[in-house]
Amino acid sequence: MDGKSVRGSRRGTTPAAHLLAAMTDTGMTVTQLRAPQKTNEITCFAALLDPFDLAGVTVTGDALHTQRGHARFLVETKKAHYAFTVKRNQKNLHGQMRSLPWPQTTAKYYDRTEGHGRKETRVVQVLTATGLGIDFPHAAQVVRHRTDTRTGRQSRETVYVVTDLTSRQASPERLATILRAHWVIENRLHFVRDTAFREDASKLRIGHGPENMATLRSFALNRLRAVGHANVAAGLRTTAVRPYERPLALLGLN
Repeated sequence: MDGKSVRGSRRGTTPAAHLLAAMTDTGMTVTQLRAPQKTNEITCFAALLDPFDLAGVTVTGDALHTQRGHARFLVETKKAHYAFTVKRNQKNLHGQMRSLPWPQTTAKYYDRTEGHGRKETRVVQVLTATGLGIDFPHAAQVVRHRTDTRTGRQSRETVYVVTDLTSRQASPERLATILRAHWVIENRLHFVRDTAFREDASKLRIGHGPENMATLRSFALNRLRAVGHANVAAGLRTTAVRPYERPLALLGLN
């Protein structure tokens, strides 16, 4: 799950439409909801997911959604799992996770990639939450995901995650896969909607216009990916070559 403001929909003192969307790990957008004015996407979390059968599904969210109520809703009401990023908005929890004995961790997973002058080393370390005093509902494991990047200069990014998944349900390698799948939504939904469809440049502001158009853009992305277009821009160009035939074929109407 992740949210995005449609920048072009802002008008005077009226804030831009803020949309919360859910995407599967296959890159398909399954639902979207507009956050009411004077609120934020936290208030939309349960409403967005409540219509779906999530039993056994792992839901990921950024630090904004690392909320005790969200964790209880997923585990107790939806029989689902969670993996939430922990940042400074959860000051006590973040401080506690930073101070854990990570150097002594034996449950680890390493991943290295190299290309285009860029080298990345990712290390996922996992601790069982039992006995650590982690004050978060249903917490079973805590994770430190550290990425070292070299592009002439070296940089390091550290992300902490809390999850209800036990060590039997999710190994360090599995947790690494789950976390990388979460970061896909930013790159495969919000970024693509803006670059391929120029969403932020849209001046639609009235009524439900912003979220309706966002839904149509997401639907178009779903259809392009469903027929094998990994490159959305190339898929749009291919479809536009025969504008009266190929769009209908994408919809199964040919």
